[in-house]
Amino acid sequence: MSFSFKRILPHILVLLGFVILSLAYFNPVLQGKKIFQSDIMHYIGMAQQQKDFAQSTGEETYWTNSAFGGMPTYQLGAKYPHNYIKKLDLTLRFLPRPADYLFLYFIGFYILLLSLKVDFKLSALGALAFGFSTYLIIILGVGHNAKAHAIAYMPMVLAGIILTFRKRYILGFLLTVISLGLEIVANHFQMTYYLLFLVIILGIVYLIDAYKKNLLPHYFKSVGLLTIAALLAVGLNATNLMATQEYAKESTRGKSELTINPDGSPKEATSGLDKDYITEYSYGLVETFNLFIPRFMGGGNTEDIGKNSETYKTYITMGASPIEALELSKNAPMYWGNQPIVEAPAYVGAVILFLFVLGLFLVKGRLKWWLVAGSIFSLLLSYGKTEPFSFITNFFIDNVPLYDKFRAVTSIQVLLELCVPVLGIFALVRLFNDFEKEEQKVKALKYTVAITGGLCLIFLLFKSVFFDFESFRDQGIPEMLVDALIEDRKALFNTDTIRSLVLVLLSAGTIYFFLKKKLSQNIVVVVFAVLILFDLVSFNRNYVNNDDFVSALKVDRPYQPNAADKEILKDKGHYRVLDMSTQGQRQPARAAYFHNSLFGYHAAKLGRYNDLMEFHIYNNNMNVLNMLNTKYIIAEDQGQIFPYDNPDANGNAWFVSELEELPSANEEIKALGSLDTKNKAVLTYSSNEVFDNSLQTTPTKVIGKLKFKVDSTASIKLKEHKPNYLKYEANNANNGFAVFSEIYYKDGWNAYIDGDLKPHIRVNYVLRGMEIPAGKHTIEFKFEPQVIASGSKIALASSAIFGVLLLLGVFFQFKKEKEVV
Repeated sequence: MSFSFKRILPHILVLLGFVILSLAYFNPVLQGKKIFQSDIMHYIGMAQQQKDFAQSTGEETYWTNSAFGGMPTYQLGAKYPHNYIKKLDLTLRFLPRPADYLFLYFIGFYILLLSLKVDFKLSALGALAFGFSTYLIIILGVGHNAKAHAIAYMPMVLAGIILTFRKRYILGFLLTVISLGLEIVANHFQMTYYLLFLVIILGIVYLIDAYKKNLLPHYFKSVGLLTIAALLAVGLNATNLMATQEYAKESTRGKSELTINPDGSPKEATSGLDKDYITEYSYGLVETFNLFIPRFMGGGNTEDIGKNSETYKTYITMGASPIEALELSKNAPMYWGNQPIVEAPAYVGAVILFLFVLGLFLVKGRLKWWLVAGSIFSLLLSYGKTEPFSFITNFFIDNVPLYDKFRAVTSIQVLLELCVPVLGIFALVRLFNDFEKEEQKVKALKYTVAITGGLCLIFLLFKSVFFDFESFRDQGIPEMLVDALIEDRKALFNTDTIRSLVLVLLSAGTIYFFLKKKLSQNIVVVVFAVLILFDLVSFNRNYVNNDDFVSALKVDRPYQPNAADKEILKDKGHYRVLDMSTQGQRQPARAAYFHNSLFGYHAAKLGRYNDLMEFHIYNNNMNVLNMLNTKYIIAEDQGQIFPYDNPDANGNAWFVSELEELPSANEEIKALGSLDTKNKAVLTYSSNEVFDNSLQTTPTKVIGKLKFKVDSTASIKLKEHKPNYLKYEANNANNGFAVFSEIYYKDGWNAYIDGDLKPHIRVNYVLRGMEIPAGKHTIEFKFEPQVIASGSKIALASSAIFGVLLLLGVFFQFKKEKEVV
């Protein structure tokens, strides 16, 4: 027992160190403060209705009416039955946010290096380099929590795979199931998708190595085990995955039926996102050096360059007061690259990149090749539309499954940010072992200094030859101010290049003295820990620091009702609100926090609703706003916000006298431009057709007649409403067709007349409609997604299977270790 405790004691101390570092960096959490994250503010606005519903009823709603007219909550933090892997995730994230994600960065990378048989001290050092990588900290500052969450589990997934290939079959299998299950539960499929690329690269390199060493049976045995592990991990997350897959087809990530743009021009056919949208954020070739020299291209879009800057002096010359000049200098446009927005450079670190280059000379074998291949692959795809490498991204968009579902191709650099520290740490592993000859180590050190230090010197001496430091954003700025900005960009360039050069020389000196037997291994590890922490933490604090923290109340309740909100909230009915105020434009999810809004903030809206916005809502088409039951419009006049009561809103439901069938979605959405939505509805042939069974080749019409008699006595009124339930009472002397001002979503919404399930169809491009027989009837709409029920059963079964396998695995592992002792 004492031996076992002695063996795990170093790991316990390392974990405590990670906890302390995580809390130290985000120390305001110890005072009860929370970090203010813009994306999370938007998320809170979007998710408030489902949160209120859960608190008041104890139930989960999988549909919200609060944003974009209505949408599933699958990508809004929905909670699913039997999602036990989520409970494990919440247990691991025991620290206050965002310290919890930083801790996960550390622990995941630490486990990866341990799986590669790296000493615990070097493993901890690598964890620091990975966890404090600038991009990983920046995304926490702006609120990309799901992305950070998924990145944090990436190293652990790789650890499970590597352990399996190392013939640690039981431990590797169990860790792969758990870590991949946690990776999926993070719910950022773009990051998980990118991880798959790295796994494929690793698998190919290991396959080649196994072939050379005649170890193919072991390789395929490992692949078989890992395949089973992946299936189990998927099963643990079955509900979320199935719901997301179902929703993706109907979202902006799916295929659109439209073949025209709002201006009538032909629309590029695609099964995913538009190519320009995918590559809007593309890394520049020169920008690559940001990885090594942080503000090589000026840093972020806005930088605080202080009162000693040329920009500050120029503002004073132009007539600004010292206070005004200082304020303007705190938001100086220093970034001169081509990306639309850059919060901060994706700085990996001069110290760890120095070690990475050293690793290129010292590290041999399959480890080196999959790390280098992964880094190069990541970098090339991050260039996106940047020439001359745009053909690579175009190939992936056109030919690689699912690649066109994700935007911001620069995000794939997370693979590089994972691979670089691993190889960097292995440079120290090789440096410390006795297998390498000392002259080889000295030679590698010389080459590394020549490459990294030489690069810094070349940039310092010849920067004006290579770069002009001008930005396309400088257009329209007074010439004397542009000149000042350029000088300040050069100053940042010089400062950070010298900074990286000094760090290179300090790193090289540490290794040199070690090789000369002047420093011990432990001292070298301590020195590099200090250098890495200084390098990354001191730079990161420029962008994410204590100033980003506010009172918990401000984060938990980021929106306060204005005069218009308070007036509208007096109306307890069911209606929609269009916020056209300046405040609403700056905070697109604000209205969703208080009302059922036409707008919101989400990367994957329902595709048809997005079409409706682009064709009609953005153009304030009142016919369309009325059919969406937009009862209130928040307007602004001379800074005063007020609610406009729209008396022409169609209401919750209404009978129409005529239906018109149109041949295509193009015709249907164009027809809404002048449609009298109160009396007429349009639909396509396809939406009015149903196949009774798979063998039937001729469809049956859902609605047989297209004209209906509507008299003054006909009525349909909403009697009860919840996000996932609507109840109406209809009274009509004739058979009629009712249009409901609710968003159509076929995979979950069921319609009942007097308790009997009845078909309903999509009309007016996005709304629900159904035929109602003469007389008095009760109509109910219930959101009953079958995918939740089916997925929950699979998740429960997968959890039970894994529970049994986990117990067996622990038993056999314990038995095996006992036999060895």
